[in-house]
Amino acid sequence: MSALKLLALDTDDLSILSAHLQDSVLKVGDLTYSPRTGVFAAAVNRFAWETAGTSASGFERRRAALSFKRVKAVRSMGFDRTDREAVLALLAIRFEQRGDGPEGTVELVLAGGGAIALDVECIEGQLADTGGAWETKTMPQHPLDG
Repeated sequence: MSALKLLALDTDDLSILSAHLQDSVLKVGDLTYSPRTGVFAAAVNRFAWETAGTSASGFERRRAALSFKRVKAVRSMGFDRTDREAVLALLAIRFEQRGDGPEGTVELVLAGGGAIALDVECIEGQLADTGGAWETKTMPQHPLDG
């Protein structure tokens, strides 16, 4: 499978990014934000949903880089930012528009009630696989509501 490279410039694009990043795992120490450049980045191990069920040997995870540009501020809740080895599980990415313009908040929704909120001038996100794939025997499972 070739390396995935995606660009998100609107909410439709962001939903595609979110689908490919569902069930990614990352360490707190792999999160960075530069107020000077306005770039937020995270190195993640994403579950390769696009290949799920196509291989007899199991499932895959891939190392990938997620970044957002034009970020004005970053807030987080539900995890200890000083514990660089803590592992976070990314469930979804959402966008809440503010006003009539492109400005708003990109929210990275984490398992266990955590979240990372990025105040952005507009949606400008990128996802790119950065390394090879490795096999995993299990597919992520989520409890059903109700």
